Amino acid sequence: MAQGTSNILLETGTNEVEILELYIDEEGYRGYYGVNVAKVIEIIPVPRNKINPPDSKKGMVSGLFNHRNKVVVLIDLAVWLGKTRVETKPCNVLITEFNNVVTAFMVSGVTRIHRVTWQDIKPLDGYMENVSDAVTGVIELENNLVFLLDLEKAIAELNPELALKAPSAAAEGRLEFSLDRPIKVLHADDSNVIRHNVRARLEENGHFAVHSVGNGEEAWNHLMSLREKARAEGAALTDFVDVVLTDIEMPGMDGYHLCKRIKDSPEFKDVPVILFSSLITDKLIHKGQSVGADGQFSKPDLSLLSFMKELVEKRQKAA
Repeated sequence: MAQGTSNILLETGTNEVEILELYIDEEGYRGYYGVNVAKVIEIIPVPRNKINPPDSKKGMVSGLFNHRNKVVVLIDLAVWLGKTRVETKPCNVLITEFNNVVTAFMVSGVTRIHRVTWQDIKPLDGYMENVSDAVTGVIELENNLVFLLDLEKAIAELNPELALKAPSAAAEGRLEFSLDRPIKVLHADDSNVIRHNVRARLEENGHFAVHSVGNGEEAWNHLMSLREKARAEGAALTDFVDVVLTDIEMPGMDGYHLCKRIKDSPEFKDVPVILFSSLITDKLIHKGQSVGADGQFSKPDLSLLSFMKELVEKRQKAA
């Protein structure tokens, strides 16, 4: 990564994350925000070759520019957040890659990279979720209250095709379920919108039954409660959960750490874990492999339905 950022290597599964702290200057106020370093390719000045688009949705698109032979959309982060930026110096531009899309975000400036644990990042409560759906968590860093941004939401607003979508009708029709009951899915994601949409998509045909939680810690605690229930009833854990479907970036406990804990546990290791995240890219897929993930799918595609079905059927045949 270039222009003032470092390239610290994190061991996967330690529940640590590198947060790039950025800021937006307003009149008499500087707001601090954070993004996962794994999403940032580089930081550059505002490109001189930037051109204004013919139609700027909500004014959030500041322009288009050519970057490494690719046309990139530049989103004004202040406008998307509903802020009025005061320009005291030239802005910075973050070049990002997630959801298999390269996008740029204009900010007032950046400060530094912080290495923290997801446990230190506090999720928003129900009230705060209703106040701002652009933020996924908050952390105090060097006396600054830093809000973690949901950049996926910004590009989904810009292009609805990048929002969560169900598999095609043709693909859904090819799914032949031989099981005599719905597949029981434990789904962890810190986005209330994603949890709702995933559950609606998976349960609409009655083939899946979904239990949703807000982060990896809640998912782990739910697995522990299922283990006690299985013991009390003399049943197998797999009678209560077939698949764990988890996001990666989550306050409290991330998906990598959750997957590692499951695969390191003699009681849970046979439960399939699927990572479903905007961070599933060719450059980062090795991280999921290192913690033993059974499958990795990039948001927003829900073609993983057939993959989950095959995993469960294969396990039942082997039993």
